[in-house]
Amino acid sequence: YEEPGANDGYRVLVDHFWPRGRSKQSLQLDEWAKDLAPDAGLIKWFGHKPERWPEFRQRYRAWLDEAEQIARLKQLLDATGGQHMTLVYGARSEVANQAVVIREALLELPKA
Repeated sequence: YEEPGANDGYRVLVDHFWPRGRSKQSLQLDEWAKDLAPDAGLIKWFGHKPERWPEFRQRYRAWLDEAEQIARLKQLLDATGGQHMTLVYGARSEVANQAVVIREALLELPKA
């Protein structure tokens, strides 16, 4: 829900659903990585309930660790052209959301 910043670099929306009340122009996105977002079933189950965060994180991370998703994560990194990347999400929690898990997965990708 923060406004785009001058140092955001490559801005990527990592939500399955478009954030309510936000226009394409206001988000200033370079990409919508919908295919990396958790599926609707997992999002609904999680419901942003803090007690479900550890299991959500585990389930989602297991999915991101699959070969097809690793390839998508690598493509996302390549798309940035080496510039800073900002993961955009619509969740209110800054510590318990899919962007946190995607960031972990991106940081742990093997360096080629």
